[in-house]
Amino acid sequence: MSPVPVLVKFGLLPEKHTAFFLCDIQEKFRPAMLHFQEIVQAADKLVQASRILDIPLIVTEQNPVGLGSTVKELDINHAVGVHSKTKFSMIIPEVMTQINDVCGGHLQCVVLFGIETHICVEQTAAELCARGYKVHIVADACTSRTQEDRLLAFERLRQMGCFITTTETVIFKLLGDKEHPKFCDMRPLFKSPTTCTGLAFSANSAKTQSNT
Repeated sequence: MSPVPVLVKFGLLPEKHTAFFLCDIQEKFRPAMLHFQEIVQAADKLVQASRILDIPLIVTEQNPVGLGSTVKELDINHAVGVHSKTKFSMIIPEVMTQINDVCGGHLQCVVLFGIETHICVEQTAAELCARGYKVHIVADACTSRTQEDRLLAFERLRQMGCFITTTETVIFKLLGDKEHPKFCDMRPLFKSPTTCTGLAFSANSAKTQSNT
């Protein structure tokens, strides 16, 4: 048996079997979302990592006519697709077509991040899990309008079987070895830690933290 399914089961990210999903990090959300700038900074590291490591990047934009395009801080020119949608989940026909094509048709893991954690991210994760993919939710690159919704979404996502992770964890799982040929190219992405977004706070303290 190939070792890939075993690696996937235990939360590793085989480089040739992984895609990144960037969900709706759009300009009009900027004033309303908790920790928006920190989330964008974390997402930027993931977007850069996808380019350096040649990991397929799929991007959606929720109702871009009303909510604007993906924020300019994120250079998504290398994305395999940027899709507008009205459905909350990213799993629309255009995205399904790309899911079937990326990684030579052998996609197994999805690294998912974006806005809002409890709506579009959660519904996307549910559909991906139902289709048999292992989903890694990048907590420091996901946000909602309130900390309550964000943290409770992480709890539900765990119940679905998702791995709740961080930007730096994703990067090092993909590299796997200091001798990876792109290690030096990736070094700037983990030279400084990503700003804390409050993931360590318990759901019971979420209300207090959302007011700070």
